[in-house]
Amino acid sequence: MAEEKHHHLFHHKKDEGEPTEVDYAKEEKNHKHKACFGELGTLGAGGFALHEKHQTKKDSENAHKHKIEEEIAAVAAVASGGFAFHEHHEKKEAKKEAKKEAKSHGHY
Repeated sequence: MAEEKHHHLFHHKKDEGEPTEVDYAKEEKNHKHKACFGELGTLGAGGFALHEKHQTKKDSENAHKHKIEEEIAAVAAVASGGFAFHEHHEKKEAKKEAKKEAKSHGHY
């Protein structure tokens, strides 16, 4: 039987001898997309938190459940906002590195 190759998701390695070039424009675009997704997550979770706050007042029988869901959604909104903020700064760093790279190659 032929020798089987196992593919591992997190253990891919490139050849050690080859220097890798980073495409900063692609990296900047990737961080921009992630920041936008973070912003969308913040809006969605914030909207759900407001909905649950309204349900707490409207449905007094299940108010405790709605209050807990509101708090969880608020935490999710804050976390998503933090992620968007982080990715925004990563995008700025990638943009700065792209400018450095272009300057060193004489593009500017």
